Amino acid sequence: MEIRKTRFDHADAIRLNDLVQLEYAERYGDGDMTHMDPEHFEPPQGLYLLGYDADGKPVASGGWRAQDAPADGFEAGDAEIKRMFVLREARGLGFARAVLAELEATATAAGRTRMVLETGQKQPEAIALYASCGYLPVGAFGYYRHEPLSVHMGKPLTP
Repeated sequence: MEIRKTRFDHADAIRLNDLVQLEYAERYGDGDMTHMDPEHFEPPQGLYLLGYDADGKPVASGGWRAQDAPADGFEAGDAEIKRMFVLREARGLGFARAVLAELEATATAAGRTRMVLETGQKQPEAIALYASCGYLPVGAFGYYRHEPLSVHMGKPLTP
């Protein structure tokens, strides 16, 4: 897989985002309502990645954005993962782990001290992936901090 830094509003990113929104709707009845802006993912305050398979097809995505808003449950130094997604036909091939590792490395290089994410109870494969990569439950944060199906996880980032 080739991992490329891109903008959140790149055509391939939009396509994968549309597909992840459909998957959220299948599992939860609606897409993710969190406000997202391409500027959230502009370095050094964020980053967006796309993963391409050997044929040049975009198969994976993920980004992080800086979050320092204690009112929303974040801590100073947090980087929030958003839109981690792998096409169904490409799952189980290591794409998610590769994108996640690059997100962690770039957030660390940007001075972020903790990676956090929100997923849901109806995504057990995502929960298992994050847990296997060292993510543990953390206090609720962000748009879905009061939702009973939300699962909030985090991991310290060390240089």
